[in-house]
Amino acid sequence: MKAAIHDTFGEPVDVLEHKAVDTPTPAAGEVRIKTVLSPIHNHDLWTIRGNYGYKPELPGAIGGSEAIGTIDAVGDGVDEKMIGQRVTVAGVHGTWAEYFIAPATGVLPLPDVISDTLGAQLIAMPFSAISLLEMLQAKKGDWIVQTAANGAVGKIMVVLAKARGINLLNLVRREDAVTELTDMGIDNVLSTSEKDWKAKAQTLIGKAGAVSAIDSVGGELATDLTDLLGANGELVVFGTATGTPLTLSSGTLIMKQITVKGFWGAKVSADMDPGLRTRLITELVTLAAQGTLTLEDGGIYGLDQLADAMNAALTPGRAGKVMLRP
Repeated sequence: MKAAIHDTFGEPVDVLEHKAVDTPTPAAGEVRIKTVLSPIHNHDLWTIRGNYGYKPELPGAIGGSEAIGTIDAVGDGVDEKMIGQRVTVAGVHGTWAEYFIAPATGVLPLPDVISDTLGAQLIAMPFSAISLLEMLQAKKGDWIVQTAANGAVGKIMVVLAKARGINLLNLVRREDAVTELTDMGIDNVLSTSEKDWKAKAQTLIGKAGAVSAIDSVGGELATDLTDLLGANGELVVFGTATGTPLTLSSGTLIMKQITVKGFWGAKVSADMDPGLRTRLITELVTLAAQGTLTLEDGGIYGLDQLADAMNAALTPGRAGKVMLRP
C-alpha cells in the first residue's frame, strides 16, 4: 500500500515521503480500515517533529491519527459482520495510508447523513472540545472566555456551549478573523488587536466575571484572561499558538483565588469513565446528524501531494482541517 512515511523527526514538509509499504494485517481484537479521508491535526505535525507526548518508532513511522473509512478485514475474536461498516476513529497511528489498523472497540459506526468530511474529523477535536467543556466549572447561564476562537476547537466550542445554554466570549487576534466568525453567525467576537477590547469584554460578561477561561495562545494574554475571571474562576491551558510562556499576575491569582490547570485531550480521554465517554460521543453524533455541528475541510490532497498538504495545513485562515485522501 501507499503511505506517508517519515524515517527521522523534523519539519513534516522536509521529512515526509510517499512510499510503498506492506499492507498491515489486523491482530486479535483489531480491524483493518480502508482509508477514505484523514485530517492533518497540529498534534500530527508535532508528532512528526518529535516534540509531542507520543513518539513513534523510527524509521518507517506513518503519520496521521484520525480517519474515516470502511472496515475491510478483522482479526481473531472480532465479529465478521463489522466488515463493510463505515466508521470513524481517532487516537490511533498511521492513518495517512491506504489502510490502517484500529482496535475493534474504538471505532464508531456513522450514519449516512454524516458526510465524509465531517466524519473524518468528528472525534479528535470535537471530543477534546466536549471533554473540556464537561470538566469546566461553567454551567448553564455562566460565561466562558476562549482564545483562538477561529480555530477548529474554538468553532466547535461555540456549537457545544450554545447547545448547553452557556455564554461564550470568543477572542481572536486579527480583525479579519472577527469578520470570519461573525459571517458564520457567531456572536460575542472580539479581536485582542483592538485597544479597547478588554473593556468591551468586561461589559459583555458583567461585573461577576467569567467562571472559566480557555487559553490556546499563551504569553501575556493569560493575564488579561485572569482579569476577566470572577472570584474562584479557572484558567485552563488548552494549547499554545505562540509558544510563549504564560504571564500571570500573582496578585490577581491570590485575590480571586483562581485555579490554573492544563488540559491534554489524550490523557483525559484515556482516563475517562466509559459511561461518560458514551454520553459525550452520543451528544456529538446527535449534533452532527442534526446538522447543528458542521465542520469544513481546508482542502483535500492525495498522498502524492504531501508537501502541498503540509504547507496548506500550516497556512493561517483556512476554512477547516486539511485532508489527505489515499
